[in-house]
Order: sequence, then C-alpha cells, then structure tokens
Amino acid sequence: MSLSSAKRFGKRVIGYPETVVPVVSSVEYVSNIFESPGQRLKDYFLSLFPILSWIGKYNLGWLTGDLIAGLTVGIVVVPQSMSYAIIATLPPEYGLYSSFVGVLLYCFFATSKDVSIGPVAVMSLTVSQVIKHVDAKHPGEWGAPQIATVLAFICGFIVLGIGLLRIGWLVEFISAPAVSGFMTGSAINIAAGQVPGLMGITGFDTRAATFKVIINTLKGLPRTQLDAAWGLTGLVALYLIRYTCLYLTRKFPRRERLLFFISVLRNAFVIIILTLAAWLYCRHRKTKSGKYPIKILQTVPPGFKHIKRPDVDPSLLKALAPELPVATIILLLEHIAISKSFGRLNGYKINPNQELIAIGVTNTIGCCFGAYPATGSFSRSALKSKSGVRTPLAGILTAIIVITALYGLTDAFFWIPSAGLSAIIIHAVADLVASPSQVYSYWRVSPLEFFIWAAAVLVTVFSTIEDGIYTSIATSLFLLLVRVAHPRGSFLGRAKVREESNDSKGEREVFLPLSRGGIVSPDIKIVPPSPGVLVYRFEESYLYPNSSIINSALVDYVKDNMRRGRDMTHVKLADRPWNDPGPGRGGAANDQVENERKPILHAIVLDFSTVSHIDITATQALIDTRTEVEKWADHPVEFHFATVLSPWIRRALIAGGFGTGLSAATTRDIAAVVPYRDGVEELPRFTKEDIESSDLKKRRSGSESPSPEGYAPIISTDTPFFHIDLASAVRAAESGLVKTLRS
Repeated sequence: MSLSSAKRFGKRVIGYPETVVPVVSSVEYVSNIFESPGQRLKDYFLSLFPILSWIGKYNLGWLTGDLIAGLTVGIVVVPQSMSYAIIATLPPEYGLYSSFVGVLLYCFFATSKDVSIGPVAVMSLTVSQVIKHVDAKHPGEWGAPQIATVLAFICGFIVLGIGLLRIGWLVEFISAPAVSGFMTGSAINIAAGQVPGLMGITGFDTRAATFKVIINTLKGLPRTQLDAAWGLTGLVALYLIRYTCLYLTRKFPRRERLLFFISVLRNAFVIIILTLAAWLYCRHRKTKSGKYPIKILQTVPPGFKHIKRPDVDPSLLKALAPELPVATIILLLEHIAISKSFGRLNGYKINPNQELIAIGVTNTIGCCFGAYPATGSFSRSALKSKSGVRTPLAGILTAIIVITALYGLTDAFFWIPSAGLSAIIIHAVADLVASPSQVYSYWRVSPLEFFIWAAAVLVTVFSTIEDGIYTSIATSLFLLLVRVAHPRGSFLGRAKVREESNDSKGEREVFLPLSRGGIVSPDIKIVPPSPGVLVYRFEESYLYPNSSIINSALVDYVKDNMRRGRDMTHVKLADRPWNDPGPGRGGAANDQVENERKPILHAIVLDFSTVSHIDITATQALIDTRTEVEKWADHPVEFHFATVLSPWIRRALIAGGFGTGLSAATTRDIAAVVPYRDGVEELPRFTKEDIESSDLKKRRSGSESPSPEGYAPIISTDTPFFHIDLASAVRAAESGLVKTLRS
C-alpha cells in the first residue's frame, strides 16, 4: 500500500516503521454514524409508534382473538386493580384509573402483544412504603393520592427519558435471580400483610417488616373477626376452582378451552358471590355509628373524579427524592422482565427501549387521570397470552370494560368485603413466589447466584422491599465485577479427536487446557506445544479490571517454565536487582544448571476468540507483559494473536506495537502513568542487529509476496502476526521456531 493510498483511506502511518499498517479509520466510523441523518430521524419517529407497522394488516381472525382476550382480562382487572389500590393505601377507584389508562395507551406503543399494564402488587407495595415515608417526614402535609400521582409522573418521566435516549440496556445489569429474589420476597411481604385483613385482625402496622407482621398476626389470632368467614371462604374457593379445573383438564383434554375460561373467571365469580353474601348479611345490620359487622369497601365514586394536572410541589419532590430510585427500578424492571418472558414464550422479540417509552407515557399521562404508578402485570399478561390474544389492540376492549365498571358498577362495589379482596391478592401474589424446582435450578447452574437470590429474599422479608432490591442489584453487580476482574484463562495444548460420520472418518486437532479444566476426560492425551511456544486462551474481554491478573499469569508462567536469558553466575551480586537477586554464591551454579534444562522462549500465542473489547489499560498491560517477558528471555519474543476479527481490537493492538513483529524495544508506552523521564532517553535493551537479524524482519519482508492468482489473504499481509484461527497461529509460531533453530 502506498503512502498516498493510506492517506486516501484514512490510515495512520506515523509510528509504524518500514510498512504502512492499515487500521480502522475514526473518520470513516463517524461518517457512517451520520450517514443519511434524515432517514435515520424518520425511522426513529416511526419506531416510537409500532402500531403503524401492523394496524394496516389487521383482520377478522385477529379481532376474534383480541375480543376474547380483552374481555377476559377486563373481567379480572377490575377486582384486582381495586385490591392493589388498597395495598397502596389508596381508595379503590385509583386502581381503576391506573388500569384504564394503562391498557388503553399501551396498545399504541407496545412491542409485546401479551403484556397488560396496570396496577401490580409489588409496585403497589412500594407506593405504600413511599407514602408511609413521606407521611413520617411531613405528617399531614400531602394526601396519599397526591403523593402517588406525583410519584407516577416523576417515575414515568424518568423511564420515558431512558427509553427515548435508548439506554434501556442498563436493565441488563440486573440478573434474573436478583429479579426473582426480590419478587419472591415482595410476594411473601404482600401475602403476610394481607392475612390480617383476611382474618379481620387489627391493631398493628401491616406495612412493617414482614417478620414483624407475621409475629403480630400470630399473636392476634385470638382477635379474629367475622371477616374471616368471607376471607377464608373466598381463598379456599379460588384455589378449589383452580385445581379442580386443572384436574378436569387432564381428565378431559377436549374441554381444555372451556375449563380454562371457567378457571379464569374464578376471581369475578368469587367476588360476586362474596359481595352478594355481604349485602344479604350487612344491609340490615348497620350500627348507629355507621359501621357494618364486617369491613366493606363502601362508597366508590363513579367516573373520573380526579382529572387534573398533577400538583407537583417542589417540597414534595424533595421528600420523594430518596424513594425515586427504587420506584423507578421496579417500574421498568418488572415490565421488561415480563415482556421478555412472554416474547420468548410466544416467539417474538420485544424492543426494551420502546417498552420503556410505553410505560413512561402511560404513567406521565395517567397521573392526569389520578392514576398511581403502573407497570406490566405477570398474572394478567399470562392470562392474556393464554386467552389467545393476537395484537396489543385487545387492550382497548379491556379499557372499555374498566370504564364501564367505573361508571356503571360502583354502586355494587359498595358491598365488596375487604376480606374478599385480601383473598384475591393472596391468591394472585402466590404465583410470584419462585417454585422449589426453580430455586434448585439456580443452585445447580450457579451457586453464587443462588445466594444472591436468597439474600434478596431474606433482606426483603427481614427489612424492606427497598433494601431487598438494592441488595439484589448490588450483589449482582459485585459478582459481575469479580468475574470480569478475575477471569479464567488457560494455557493450551494439542489433542487429537476422532470424528466419524456416515460419509467419512478422520481426525482433527483441537486445543484443550493443559490443566484439563475439570471436564476433559483423563484418557485424552494433551500434548504441550513445541518447546519455547506458549498458547494462552482468554475467557473474558481484556479490560482494565483484569489486565493485571492476566499480565501476572503470563509473566509468572514464563518465569517458572522458560529459560532465563542471562546467566546469573556471571552477574555480580551488587548488579542484581533487589527484587530478583537470584541464588546466593553457593547456589548460583546449581540454579543455572536447572535453568539450562528449561526451553528457550520463542513465541507466545494469545487466543482472542472470546475477547470482544480491549481498552487502553489492557493494551498497556500487554506491552508491559512483552517487556517483562523479553527482559526475562533476554531476546525478542514473538507475540501471535489468533481470531482477532474486531477492527477496533486490531487497531488497539497495532497501536501498541503488536501484529507487525516489532520488538518491545521499539515501542513506547501508550499509557505511562509517570511520563516524566527527567530528560533521560531510554535505550533499547537489544541492538538493531539483534532485531534485524531475527526471524521477525524475515517474516515481515516475506509477507509482502503476492498471493496466487484468484486468491487473497484473509488478514492483511502487513500484520503477519494476526491469524484467522488458533491452529494457524500455532503453526506460524512453531515454524518461526524451526527457522530460528536452523539459522
């Protein structure tokens, strides 16, 4: 490549002697990003409304599935939403507000057909904790509905910003066991808090730590009220209908569809029966003080009585600030986890950023209707999926049912027993508790992550849901950092494996860890590479947290297994370095005899097949490794790189002086912490003749030979020490060793 052509293609030529090495151009990279900005902007705005991509293809077959699913979810969401509003310590109508806005708006922004947005148990519990926190700091200053709606507005705005900026990938840093852990702990927390309402037990704070609620509930069992007749009956009926339908489904598989819908309607059926029973019992038993024998909902205002812009008080924002992180995390985390799960289950891919936009818009607009924070519901989404939903448009029918209930059924809601709603809540959140088989699978796959799950559950139960989610996130990130900072790596050797097929038989060469790694059969013979050649495989990206670990692994192995270049018997004791003085006067000769038995280091082959990124610190660490290794060997050492396919990794290695065959003596530090040298120029350790007479120059000059007609090199001939695979890298290193020995 000529100098002019290198300039034309944006190749850097300064600092690479003898040959012009092509690297990826930053100018080209930036120009590709800003190519066709008008089209990119148009595509971005169209992506905000996924409904435009499928609404034109809507058909009658889709409509049938959406009607059935929308009607089914609508029947379930009405009693559930009022129950969850009670968990949030809000009047029941606020649950209906949140449900209506959630299911209506989501269909315009959704990339998931199955998810149903609305009030959920964990978010409702979090809202109650936030209200409790604000009331404790500022008693009586703001009402619970105002706190909840402002919380919905702020959290929705934050999540909307995350989605618009396309940084939803941040959610991926929270592992599945961490999510399962705090969901399980929260479900136990919610169920424990509803048992007093189920039994009619009062006299203590049901929003305290779970273990305290359980203890106080057990102490209060003698104070059980008549409410238990409705609560326990409702809970037993819910489970009886569920398991009866499952049994009959196995016995009569042809009736599976009918039995499914009977099971689905159990919430509505039980709440209707309990409400009728409460009306029949309580209608003539009102006391003079206006109380009834059991606790009932009483007045639920019809329609939207609280439509207004959110009253965002700056003082309220300050009071909410400590609670915003956990509320926002739950808002986005639960929704993304649910939408991804149903996407995998039903064979489609969701867009996490677009899903964040959907719940962001839902909450920012919903607060104007009096809604409190809403996100994806696991139980209703599962129900929607099993009902045969075809598109997100099913949410419109669900919204119609909710608004019909809000305007036409509020008089009937008056007689709903609170114990019956507690039964519905306990029945719903029980499905959020991880099953024993799932927990055991965590233990089998990753015991460390099992402890993360257990820690999240225990902290949530013995402290708060806020502490539980922070614990799960912090431990997940800590484990991730430990894995990155302490990567596994292994020195490799050859093994031959036999392959047999219907057409042919043969052998091929593979590279396996010399340590066998615990999974390689002891009957397999692993042969080290040629003496003087080391093969090392990375198992993580090469980054600043782990660069020093890998540096130590390579240098220590070389010092333990390869010959030292200098004969220490000829070095005065005063001239030896303090940190490596070698043996004393009597042991120097024996040490040198042992040293002579070791092979002379010729080449190090690094397998980059699992390395997706390399940064400045790691590149400098690799330079330091080469410097230390060559200092030990007292001659230039070849560094070969296998499977370097990323242009940016290639660029970084070339900038560090690798790939072209240059010695460490000709390369400066690229990230020197202390660049000041007091005016003293460093001298190379090797003379020019040492470098030029070595196989390195021969390899570079030989790489310029033209390829046969009709063929082209896979990797640029300017970088002969980069190889397409590990086998070719090892062959090149060993062939260089042979040439060196012959010369």
